[in-house]
Amino acid sequence: MKTIQMEVPEQLYKQALGLVKEGWFRNEKDIFSEAIRRFLDSHRPELMEKFVLDDVEWGLHGHD
Repeated sequence: MKTIQMEVPEQLYKQALGLVKEGWFRNEKDIFSEAIRRFLDSHRPELMEKFVLDDVEWGLHGHD
């Protein structure tokens, strides 16, 4: 495991703590680890390339 230190907006942190208090996560570290994992999963290079190509196709031809 690697430890990181970060700053987050107060409201975002309060929301994270709320999820912990409601029992959805063990602690705020779990929330932020899950958030980073999901972000990286959804921003894989091959997915990003597909989205760019789809945008270019739509821009050139206007099809949905």
